[in-house]
Amino acid sequence: MSETAESTQSVFGKSNPFPAPLLKKYNLNGEGSAKETIHAEVSIEGSGLSYDAGDALAVVPQNAPDLVEAFLAATGIDAADELTIGEEVFSFGEALRDKFDLRVVTKVVLTKFAKAAGLDELLEKCADREWVKEYTWGRDWVDVVKEYPPSSLCAGDYAGFLRPLAPRLYSIASSINAHPNEVHLTVGSVRYEAFGRQKKGVCSTFIADMWDEGATSGVYFHHNPNFRLPEDGSLPIIMVGPGTGIAPFRAFIEERIAKGATGKNWLFFGDQHQATDYLYQPEWEEYLESGHLDKVDLAFSRDQTEKIYVQDRMRENAAQIWEWINTGGYFYVCGDAIRMAKDVNQALIDIVAEQGEMAEAEAAAYVKQMQKDKRYGRDVY
Repeated sequence: MSETAESTQSVFGKSNPFPAPLLKKYNLNGEGSAKETIHAEVSIEGSGLSYDAGDALAVVPQNAPDLVEAFLAATGIDAADELTIGEEVFSFGEALRDKFDLRVVTKVVLTKFAKAAGLDELLEKCADREWVKEYTWGRDWVDVVKEYPPSSLCAGDYAGFLRPLAPRLYSIASSINAHPNEVHLTVGSVRYEAFGRQKKGVCSTFIADMWDEGATSGVYFHHNPNFRLPEDGSLPIIMVGPGTGIAPFRAFIEERIAKGATGKNWLFFGDQHQATDYLYQPEWEEYLESGHLDKVDLAFSRDQTEKIYVQDRMRENAAQIWEWINTGGYFYVCGDAIRMAKDVNQALIDIVAEQGEMAEAEAAAYVKQMQKDKRYGRDVY
């Protein structure tokens, strides 16, 4: 569905997010896991909004109370101080909770802060791109203000340079045909320690810790026309989604079942430990039993001495992968862009080269053509 088509049916969208109630949420990881992955079910009843399998949901978060309190303490500004944003008046505490990005420190904003605060030494350092890159890694605005305390900034000054708190996009883990008026998410909570303080991903921990069942949060859909199931339901699909990259493939299988698609479905999934990190395990096993899923290959990296990843499982199944894609099959990957998706892409090129008896350049061109033909979908972040 296009954005234009959607906007004719609904008053809600990016400029006016729908206040969606959370129906339920729970942790998908077992006890003892190093991870926390939240399955969240959100109601869009009455919104007039819809989505396709492969789309993303934008969630409008709030900053955590402890982060807001730490920032207020570091600046010494009273939470009740008022400031105007657009035509609305907010207390500084409300604005810090709802309006400003307190987590990400960029070169542009750090330079504006140094200028506004008259911090000449910091301003000089901001001219060095490499220094800024190293300094900002893992730091948030509480760290900066504590290290470079400004003498005379008021609430309005911070409003002048802090970036707006942006919604975060999550791959949708459901088919609207399987769950009318609902949208499901698979969200990995980000938590770590840096510079003597506990840090949290803004939106992942907003969903995990702050968005209670029954409470609402602003949402809207982001359509992804390049990550779509084949229109011909008889064609086979291969899905590679380790960790939270599993989300759109749960949606794909639900959609294929709802539409009565007859094409074969093959899933590659990986994480740390099978006992605690096999996300949606009962569902995949049920689909295997019912015949809706033809094949599942698992890669749990820490269940043996030598780490095994999804790209390793792909290489083990090279002949069959080539058979599926060479007869019109579609290939998808979702998840970490920096390492996993690159490794999966290289494995795919190697498989095409080996099984299709092509030179590497020819195999790379074949894979590139698959992308152009929308037979190779990438939802990477």
